Amino acid sequence: MTGFASREARAAFIAGLPKAELHLHIEGSLEPEMMFSLAQRNGVSLVFDSVEAIRAAYDFSNLQDFLDIYYQGMAVLLTEQDFFDLTTAYLDRAATDGVRHVEIFFDPQGHTARGVPFANVVGGIARALAEAEERGITSRLIMCFLRHLPEADAEATLDEALPYLSLIHGIGLDSSEVGHPPEKFARVFARARGRGLKIVAHAGEEGPPDYVWQALDVLKVDRIDHGNRALEDAALVDRIVTDGLTLTVCPLSNLKLCVVNDLTQHPLRRMMQAGLKATVNSDDPAYFGGYVNANFVAVADALDLTRDEIITLARNSFTGSFLSPAEQAAHLAAIDFAATY
Repeated sequence: MTGFASREARAAFIAGLPKAELHLHIEGSLEPEMMFSLAQRNGVSLVFDSVEAIRAAYDFSNLQDFLDIYYQGMAVLLTEQDFFDLTTAYLDRAATDGVRHVEIFFDPQGHTARGVPFANVVGGIARALAEAEERGITSRLIMCFLRHLPEADAEATLDEALPYLSLIHGIGLDSSEVGHPPEKFARVFARARGRGLKIVAHAGEEGPPDYVWQALDVLKVDRIDHGNRALEDAALVDRIVTDGLTLTVCPLSNLKLCVVNDLTQHPLRRMMQAGLKATVNSDDPAYFGGYVNANFVAVADALDLTRDEIITLARNSFTGSFLSPAEQAAHLAAIDFAATY
């Protein structure tokens, strides 16, 4: 037990550290209880007849099976209040985990394709984020394009988002990675950059290192989501380190989707040893077995992370965020203070 008297002592240390979460799909925080409740509220028929049946359906082993269930769950989200309630529930859990700042992904295409107005989606999420700020949790909102759909659909989604850009800080790329390289979306990401939006993309989760290169050189990302397979290419690692880019790593997601077979095999420590700015995040916590502290504790126990390594991960979560340097500095000081106890 490196630097801690027990696993319980390490978990308590993690819980006490201020942290940011940079990789969280708000639709992926839809817990079975809320899915069932919203279905009843909105008169939506589910293929599941109980909360327990929904939980049983979460027993998947690859990204596509997960996405199939994920999009079924989306069907219960219809009104602005639904998106407000969903986001508020996540933020309440995040506050309990010591999260001081969140950068939340949302997938408007998964909703507008069902006839849900864009305004309902962004309005409910943004209202919840504004209320959370009054309670001390700051935020940025990142709109993601679904990569299994054509770039023309992403272009149309960006057009629809234009009246709401005051609420949206960045653009991302998610959903099924293999077979849908970043270069497929070169034009729409160039448009987004031209609007001053930050750029992130899922790359190197299941897709090859070349997808990470494309995210860097074609999309010109400000941050890489996942990035596990970058470690297969030494030149790519050097490039990411040189550029100072942050990787948003999601340990329990990687385990659930069989990116790794066991957390003792997780590459997080190797990333840090290679000089990569890795962070710990929950991805889709309702589906993958835990929120941010659960991810920290699970990977820290599996790899026997030291006190200094845990502090570094917490610091990376702020320095890798889209907060201003002054805002980052205030959070880093809070980590230093918390780490003395």
